[in-house]
Amino acid sequence: MAKQHSDDKRGFHRIVYHADAFAYGGTAFTPCKVADISLKGCLVELPEEWLAKAQTVDRVEILLAGGLSINMQVSLTHTQDAMAGYRCDHIDLDSVTTLRRMIELNLGDSDLLDRDIKALVHPSPPARKT
Repeated sequence: MAKQHSDDKRGFHRIVYHADAFAYGGTAFTPCKVADISLKGCLVELPEEWLAKAQTVDRVEILLAGGLSINMQVSLTHTQDAMAGYRCDHIDLDSVTTLRRMIELNLGDSDLLDRDIKALVHPSPPARKT
């Protein structure tokens, strides 16, 4: 089940998408749950024993219906309670194609998706402090 969630602060449309996944850290891995996903990363619920080593997770594999999956090389951006936010550092072509289509279907507006893709390809410079 998915629904749109927009957060202008992040600059990317996030899709609330509850799915099973695996978080990988080195040679270890654990099942986890995805809470939301965007072109720029994902938010996952980790088991309690993995929260202390959330920073060691370097890949997330999101399991989709029909045997499809989305694989992202990730870096930890934040943790809160049992949730860990990961930035997507690299994604393969098959995964980004699947993710793009999933976001497009959930947004219902290809212009919004195009905006996200442009922001991903041409990020805005950081705001200057005065």
